[in-house]
Formats: sequence, C-alpha cells, structure tokens
Amino acid sequence: MAIASDQFFAESYLTLAMPTIAQTLLVFLPGFAWGVWLPYVSATIILIVGLNTLTKDFADRQGLDKFVALGPLFIAIPIAVFGTEHFTATTIIAGMVPGWIPGHMFWALFVGTCLIAAALSIAAGKYAWLAAALLGFMICLFVLLIHIPNIAGAPHSRILWVVALRDFAFAGGAFSLSAAQKDAWTPVARNRLVTLARLSLAMAIPVCGVGQFLHPELLSGIPLERSTPVWIPARLLWSYLAGVVFVIAGISMLINKRVRLAATAAGLMTLFLVVVMYVPLLVSKPSDIGEGLNYLADTLLLCGSLLAFAETQPESLAFYHQSSEAEAPSVQAKAG
Repeated sequence: MAIASDQFFAESYLTLAMPTIAQTLLVFLPGFAWGVWLPYVSATIILIVGLNTLTKDFADRQGLDKFVALGPLFIAIPIAVFGTEHFTATTIIAGMVPGWIPGHMFWALFVGTCLIAAALSIAAGKYAWLAAALLGFMICLFVLLIHIPNIAGAPHSRILWVVALRDFAFAGGAFSLSAAQKDAWTPVARNRLVTLARLSLAMAIPVCGVGQFLHPELLSGIPLERSTPVWIPARLLWSYLAGVVFVIAGISMLINKRVRLAATAAGLMTLFLVVVMYVPLLVSKPSDIGEGLNYLADTLLLCGSLLAFAETQPESLAFYHQSSEAEAPSVQAKAG
C-alpha cells in the first residue's frame, strides 16, 4: 500500500515479481518481459493523452510559464508508472502493507488501480481536481501508516527520513494540482490547500538541498542510496548546484516570498537533472526498474510537484520580467 519506488526494489525484482497478474493475462506474447515493459507502456499512453490535453494551454503560454504548464503531465506519468508496478510487482508491494492491516494483496492492487485512474484523470484533465486531491490524501496516508512507523523503528536512518519527506512533497504536488483548479474550491478552502502544499514542499526541498552537500556522490534531486555513475559529466557540479537552488527555493517558499519564481526555479533544476542524469541512466539499462525507471520517475514527480505548486501562485513569471523593466527607467530617473 504505497507508491512503488527505488527504495523498495532490489536486483531480484524480476524473480520476486514473477509470475504476475500482467504476465498471466498477457502470456500470449512469449518472451516479452511484461514485468519490465508494462510501466513503459503505461507511461507512453499517459504521455500521449497528456500532450493532447496540454496543446492549447501550452501554446498560449509565454517564456518559462510554458514549463509550469507541464506540471500535471510530469505528475501523471510517474504516478502511472508506480500504479502499473502495483500489478507487475504485487508481491513486493503487498509486503509493504502494515502487518495489522488485513488483505495485503487486495490493498496493493486497489492502490495500483487508484494510481492509474488518478494518472489518467490528471493527464486527460477530467475531474483532475478531485483525482489530485484524493491522490494527495492517499500519499499522506502512506506517510502516516508506513513511513512514520518505519522512522519510529529506526530514527537514525537517513533514507527513511528522506523517503518520508519525499512522499510528503509528492502529496504537496497533488494538492497543488487540485488547488490550481480554482472553480472547484471556495477561496478559503483553496488557500488552506495551497498553504498545506507550500509547507510540505518547503520542508522537503531544503532537506534534499542539504543532502546534496552532505552526500554529493549520490544521484542529485532526491539523495537516496545510489551513487552517480562516473560517466555522468560534471556530476559533482550538478549536485552542488542543485543543493544551492533547493535550499534557496525552500527558504523562499517557507517565508512565502516570490514563491512562484522559487518553485519554478527548483522545478527547472530538477527537470535539468532528469535530462542530464536520469535519462542517460535509464537508457544505459532500461530493464533495471529499481535503479533506473523508478529513480527517473521519482525525480520527474518531484519536478511536477514543484511546477504544479508554481501554478497555484497568482503572478505569472512574466510579471517579474515586466517589473524589472518598469523599475529600470525609475532607477535611471533617480540617478539623473
């Protein structure tokens, strides 16, 4: 009962995942490792649906606001991947359900169905406010029922703290996506949802930033366990740069100053990491779900969460550009 991620998949993924429901249903294609490729199929479908939905909105935007518009898509794709893995690695994920909850297999499949449905709803723009709100609530339950008890059992584990804060940031992204649908909420309810999203991201992002400085050898973005391959160019530079951007953005969101600009900057930094680190890592070994696809999906979901939060803020990024242009003549006049 959790979002499947790199934290829970070892090299024995394929052995543990077989036979799976998906492979049983699709046995008519012998030799095809559905446990590996089905997440790619679902991601591709969501990508196509999402791009079709975004076409008009994306064309109407200017400058960096075009990237902000991609937030829903960058959330939907990873959610679809994780949802699919609930069917291709059901045994592993069922083992993550707390022991006092009955029906482990049922909850693993039920949550997978919910994740896929949420991804499709968000990508298609149909009842996205409801799907995103429920998604955020469900992720909060993961934190409450899984991560907090894990931390209580091993409070000195850095990884457990990072994973909990990561999922809390994902919940903030889902709440942001829901709050961006202004017509679905009263002003008071929307403001509370945005505040919850801001605080959840403001707690997680600086921690990830500090982690870049403490462990620059780890893959940047969400510093978990895997080291950055030596063939990634300038790998330490990207780690330190991400650390600076994340800490500054997190502080800005915490004090509620220029938060749209801060969230967008952190989102773009994360997207840059996806392109220069995680895509090459995935291409180098596409069949490695635990340390390839899931790492990319995690980081892309963090990117989408930050961009989705930026969308909740009233001023567009063009506002800052126009303000700076308006201030320049004023400064010159005072100097004259």
